[in-house]
Amino acid sequence: MTFLVPSMPVILIDFFGSIVMIILSFMCVGKAQKLRARDEHNIVWTYLLWLSWGLAVFAVSRSGGHIIKQLLVMSGHTATWGTLRPYSGAINTSVFFVAGSVTLFFERVFRINRRILADKAELQESKEQLLYLNQNLENLVAARTQALALSEHRYRRIFEVSRDLILVTNRNGEILDCNPASKKALNSFGDNDAEHKPSIQRSFDNTRQWDSILQGLEEKGFVLNEEAVLMRHDGATMRVLISAGLDQGEDQTQDTIHFLIRDIEQKKLMEARMAQADKLASIGELSSGIAHEINNPLGIILGYTQLLLRNEDPENERHADLRIIEKHVKSCKVIVEDLLSFARGGETMKEPTDLHEVIDEVLQFLHHEPGRQDLAIAKEYSLDLPLAHVDKKKIRQVIMNLVINASHAVEGRGKILLATDFNPEKGLASIWVKDNGPGIPKQNLARIFDPFFTTKPTGQGTGLGLSVSYGIIKSHGGDISVESAPGEGAAFHITLPVEPLESDIED
Repeated sequence: MTFLVPSMPVILIDFFGSIVMIILSFMCVGKAQKLRARDEHNIVWTYLLWLSWGLAVFAVSRSGGHIIKQLLVMSGHTATWGTLRPYSGAINTSVFFVAGSVTLFFERVFRINRRILADKAELQESKEQLLYLNQNLENLVAARTQALALSEHRYRRIFEVSRDLILVTNRNGEILDCNPASKKALNSFGDNDAEHKPSIQRSFDNTRQWDSILQGLEEKGFVLNEEAVLMRHDGATMRVLISAGLDQGEDQTQDTIHFLIRDIEQKKLMEARMAQADKLASIGELSSGIAHEINNPLGIILGYTQLLLRNEDPENERHADLRIIEKHVKSCKVIVEDLLSFARGGETMKEPTDLHEVIDEVLQFLHHEPGRQDLAIAKEYSLDLPLAHVDKKKIRQVIMNLVINASHAVEGRGKILLATDFNPEKGLASIWVKDNGPGIPKQNLARIFDPFFTTKPTGQGTGLGLSVSYGIIKSHGGDISVESAPGEGAAFHITLPVEPLESDIED
């Protein structure tokens, strides 16, 4: 039995279904175009658009063929459809083949697209980093510049405030750069012109020392703590320790020498004073023993001499001889007393003392001394000089020694200046005794405070005055020094603490 379905509903469904199929396919194309318009670089939306167009073409080809077929059959042109049907099938096959090929090729395209997107993401990240660096480059440069400036300022300040002398020179000693301490200390910056540049070589008191430093630099590339004597800007000399290093350039004309020079003049003076103190202590012990051994016989000789003088006629020649013996024995006793004073120092009785009053007493005493009435003595007293805790008698002795020495130096024709000053920060009172005499030869300055050292003729001095003065000032916790140059006079400088020493308080 054959079941027959009415043909009209099928025809209608095929006809109108084909029309709906065309409409739906183009709606898909429109939707795909909107999705791709949102992200033109999205490969999925591009693939979907291509596929929609393929389906649309397929829908138009197939549905159009069905519609034309139904119209031709219903109008009785069946032969015409028979002619067109192969073409419609070929179009449908071609469209389906293209759609299938696109679908099969999409997987490979998708992998390529993923790699492209990954590269794009990396490029985007690199771009963002570059943008960040570009935006922050100025800040980074500013921060590095500030740090560099701070470092430069820090090391420049070390260079500028250093009390040591720091210089950079070429091989000829011409100064390329130096710190303020160098300009202040050295005489290398005197009269210079374009042809005569500042040179450290000019500051060396002995050119052989400069040659020795150059030789050390050539052999080792550096010198360390080389002792030398340099000329100061005021013409005085200073003992220094020199360290230097050779910084070699591309050739010798670009070589530089970096100097670090330390002034050790005060250290050397301190060492000399310590040696002087040790020497004085040793001589003091020896002097004390000698004085005791000599003092007793001298007393006996003097006693018997004076006893004989009582019974001797003044007109007698033997009386004159005894007077000569008495005179020289007394001179010997004075020397012995000086020795004992130098060795033991005697008992010190310290009390608040007006130093101006002590100086005035010395000057008043000397004014009545024969041959010293016409001395030209000037005074420059500090108005704020406080009382000093000293032994008045011993300080008077020191000032007396210095003024008498100054009067001998000027020989009654020059001038003597006594000046005082006060340093409140250090708590030190200063006394200056200056003269404009011939000065002290340089070779004698180092021995000026040595016991028994004197430049006076035999019989006119024991050479103990300055040694005793040195010991007195040291026992007060002070200091005594001398400055002199031939033809420029001498200046003795005494410093004394105005406050009691701890040892005085304990006593």
